[in-house]
Amino acid sequence: MKTLILYATKYGAAHEIAVRIADRMDDATTHDLGQSDIPDVAGYDCIVVGSSIYAGMIRKEAKAFLSQNADTLGNKRFGLFLSGMDSSGEKKFFDANIPQNILQNAKATGFLGGIYDPKKAGFLERFIMKAVSGQSKYTNTIDNDRIEEFIEALQ
Repeated sequence: MKTLILYATKYGAAHEIAVRIADRMDDATTHDLGQSDIPDVAGYDCIVVGSSIYAGMIRKEAKAFLSQNADTLGNKRFGLFLSGMDSSGEKKFFDANIPQNILQNAKATGFLGGIYDPKKAGFLERFIMKAVSGQSKYTNTIDNDRIEEFIEALQ
């Protein structure tokens, strides 16, 4: 099964998750939706789209791709993942960001964890993270077990 894993990321966690998914699948390719040369999805059997989530919103590149390719994705084996530090609102995040017609077609969905690296965050982001969650040091919550569950649901 030829798989295309597309991701939109701000600081790299969605990229890390995309690579981990690709490493566990045969014939998988990753691509950053922030780059202009997005491969033609018609040449793939399976499409995975992932995005980091900030302030409850997915990246605009992911949102645009999903909207522009909704019909094509409905005819493919398709999965969606989100990356972030707060998995407690997983269903809310999917419902608020992904149109229902696209969400219903997904064979796999998952909130797969995130990375907070204060060295990559600006002053305001560090301030907000500390005030909201108390986090001030590097934290990696990417969940390999959830990644495995996501891949199994996709296949």
